[in-house]
Amino acid sequence: MARLNDWRATQARWLDRLHARLAARARPSRGFTVQPEPRTIGFHARGRQLIAGNLLFAGHLVEAPDRSIWDVDMPDAAFRDALHGFTWLDDLAAVGDVQARTLAQSWVWDWIDRYGRGAGPGWTPELTGRRMIRWVHHGLLLLRGTDAERARRYHQAMAAQTRFLAARAGAAAPGLPRFEALTGQLYAALSLEGLERYVEPARRGLMAECARQIDKTGGIPSRNPDDLLEVFTLLTWAQLAFEQAGQPADPALADAIARVAPTLRALRHADGGLARFHGGGRGAEGRLDAALAAAGMRRKRVEGAAMGFARLAHGRTTVIADAAPPPKGRASAAAHASTLAFELTSGRRALIVNCGAGDDFGEGWRRAGRASPSHSTLCLNARSSASLVPAPRGGGEWLDNGPRTVPVQFSRTDRAEKFEGGHDGYVAEYGLTHARTLELTLDGRTLRGEDYLVALDAPGKRRFDAALDRIGLQGLPYRVHFHLHPDVDVALDLNDTAASMALRSGELWVLRFDGASAIEIEPSVYLERGRLQPRATKQVVLSGRAMEYATRVRWTLEKAKDTALAVRDLVQDEADEYV
Repeated sequence: MARLNDWRATQARWLDRLHARLAARARPSRGFTVQPEPRTIGFHARGRQLIAGNLLFAGHLVEAPDRSIWDVDMPDAAFRDALHGFTWLDDLAAVGDVQARTLAQSWVWDWIDRYGRGAGPGWTPELTGRRMIRWVHHGLLLLRGTDAERARRYHQAMAAQTRFLAARAGAAAPGLPRFEALTGQLYAALSLEGLERYVEPARRGLMAECARQIDKTGGIPSRNPDDLLEVFTLLTWAQLAFEQAGQPADPALADAIARVAPTLRALRHADGGLARFHGGGRGAEGRLDAALAAAGMRRKRVEGAAMGFARLAHGRTTVIADAAPPPKGRASAAAHASTLAFELTSGRRALIVNCGAGDDFGEGWRRAGRASPSHSTLCLNARSSASLVPAPRGGGEWLDNGPRTVPVQFSRTDRAEKFEGGHDGYVAEYGLTHARTLELTLDGRTLRGEDYLVALDAPGKRRFDAALDRIGLQGLPYRVHFHLHPDVDVALDLNDTAASMALRSGELWVLRFDGASAIEIEPSVYLERGRLQPRATKQVVLSGRAMEYATRVRWTLEKAKDTALAVRDLVQDEADEYV
């Protein structure tokens, strides 16, 4: 099987290279049919760092002043792909002065000289699609002040990449990579004169991918909120491209956008960021608001679970919990063992978080970030609720042996809204089901929680008894993790029976608990994309041992009584030159 998988990967690379070479013979496009608009959002600070020669990609900082971006030593494949994807054009465009434009033009034409004839590692469907979108968005920036020969080479490279996508877009991995490839092809074909024959194949491919990947509730198989935002953004760009070209968009495209928009609203915290689950981050700053505005969708967020996530939102507080089994198969390539984990945000400030995806910080952090102890949930005997297994075709790990049954229920009273859920991720080994209740008061000031470990039937009780025998009847250790955002200050209070957590806004939250648990403050990390190192933070841990068929831990997160109902949060976040 390993040899077969290696052969398939080799075949895919060979076909990419073949079609890249053939595409290099394409005739140049004859110019833009409509004036392109830079719809992608970049960061001024990142653009300034690029101009200074500081290249921060995929967790690596390479200093290369006065050198072409293509001359630097690539630390790894992720760094290399970030360069060939050209998303850095957004940041240079955000600066927008003569120096930024000159640098962007230099690096683009240097790429054309080196790789434009089908050479190099950037000729994969997803990277080519990503690159094409940026080249179209920033076409005016790149062509301003150029001579006729350079413009011809630019349009020839655009035509070649469009031809390549027409042949290979369908070979991209399902999900976001294929959406990027197909949108890049569609974008270029609609925007450039002479490439019109590629519009219809791209339209059909994009609609087929929408039908396969976006379900009736607006979710995607990976259950990654950040991926869903990127897919949604690509679909809105495709719709705008049709409108700008004066062509009717496929009704299926508008239908897919209409399904996704309310789901994304349900996955957004009070501070505007997305919930960080299954390999996703908060989402690019401003991307969600821009995409929703471009789509023009006014539908309210969905009720109940959205893409398998439960949302409670009242007052200034939002709580989002993972309330479904983890993704399966190929879709689980970046998934986390996070079932029943939750995040809490108060106003502009995140309080309870998950550690996040560690992909930018190496293999060790990537695996650690996917484990249950890196999420704000209960962990039994230091085990994850799902395990990592080698992917059948190599190149990573999939999530397996996780919860299969995750029943959920929502209810509401005149004082609070309640979510109840459970999962069977620990039943096979320990016989215990983990159930969790989260109840948010309607004023948003109190979150009452309960974690419950219970053996529901005779087989479960036998497994639990056997597990106790293996460890000498000392009880199965459990830990309930509450990972805190790095900006939160925490200290034990009330004779070490509670934890006080202060936000930079001035709000004070207190965690109290009932039962035989112990409370401790321990180190944690916040894995944030775009930084050189993980950020140090803290976590509050409630720990104890399950000695019987039923063990219950009750806890309460509550704003201190002297915290105002509404806080004027005027504290500015510290600027980070490596955002």
